[in-house]
Amino acid sequence: MYDQLQSIEDRYEELGELLSDPAVVSDTKRFMALSREEANTRETVAVYRRYKVVVSGIEETEELLGENLDADMAEMAKEELSELKKEKIDLEEQIKILLLPKDPNDDKNIIMEIRGAAGGDEAALFAGDLFEMYQRYADAQGWKVEVMDANVTGIGGYKEVIMMITGESVFSKLKYESGAHRVQRVPSTESQGRIHTSTATVVVLPEAEEVEIDLADKDIRIDIYHASGAGGQHVNKTASAVRLTHIPTGIAVAMQDERSQIKNREKAMKVLRARVYDKLQQEAQSAYDSERKSAVGTGDRSERIRTYNFPQNRVTDHRIGLTIQKLDQILAGKLDEIVDSLIIYDQTSKLEELQNG
Repeated sequence: MYDQLQSIEDRYEELGELLSDPAVVSDTKRFMALSREEANTRETVAVYRRYKVVVSGIEETEELLGENLDADMAEMAKEELSELKKEKIDLEEQIKILLLPKDPNDDKNIIMEIRGAAGGDEAALFAGDLFEMYQRYADAQGWKVEVMDANVTGIGGYKEVIMMITGESVFSKLKYESGAHRVQRVPSTESQGRIHTSTATVVVLPEAEEVEIDLADKDIRIDIYHASGAGGQHVNKTASAVRLTHIPTGIAVAMQDERSQIKNREKAMKVLRARVYDKLQQEAQSAYDSERKSAVGTGDRSERIRTYNFPQNRVTDHRIGLTIQKLDQILAGKLDEIVDSLIIYDQTSKLEELQNG
């Protein structure tokens, strides 16, 4: 493990030199790639360097205790040794987590798809609540949200909304959100005050670059048609809506949010690439370890992952048994407690799996 840490530190120092090299700075693509690599190893190197200081401190303090010290000095040295040993154990746990195999998609932007499912209008309204929740969380993280397509219902909810979230390590924090989200509340249309249960589904896809997945032109069928819904005269006069179908997988994406056919095609291609990339990844993952799927993994998209109970102001994540009595805050975008708990649970599970072989 420590050989691995030393090689990471050596590479980190090499990256520092490369990033100050004018030839690298002038090559934007290479500079960005090396910057990401440097950022990804920064925390590991900082913890490893502190670990080396602590180990050295333990050795020096133990040597000191071997000498003839007066009672006060000996007591101080013992206290310092105890604190250093405790810190060493904490740092070793941090290092184990930092050395876990990294999800190659963690640094990526995402395409998030939210759909009203069971529950009619109430499900569409809840889909709108989830959309606003993620939007607020993204704002708090300093991320950018772009709505790519939206199918709005007459009462203000969403049958479907697709958005792209760009920023630092978006996928690493939102990848656990895929699944069925259930709401329990009294709908505004309910005159008897009865609690209804509705669901909305969330799918989180890592953005796929062209270099990662090559969709050949011959494999894509393009259909152009007139947009439907809001848009005034433009709806009837301009054939701007685009449907792309990836023939080998049968995955289709329709986009009509923009007035421009070209822009709709660009957006549809981004979503199509992400969906095909995700499908191929899901298939590869299933083939690799269908028996060892993580409890909070992104495998089963139909799994009910979370319940939002309005009468009791309660949110429960069923995968990790986490219950929080702060529904109002969660819907206001304060998702850190849930996100952090899911990350820690996933890391701990992977660590146990690694240790158990």
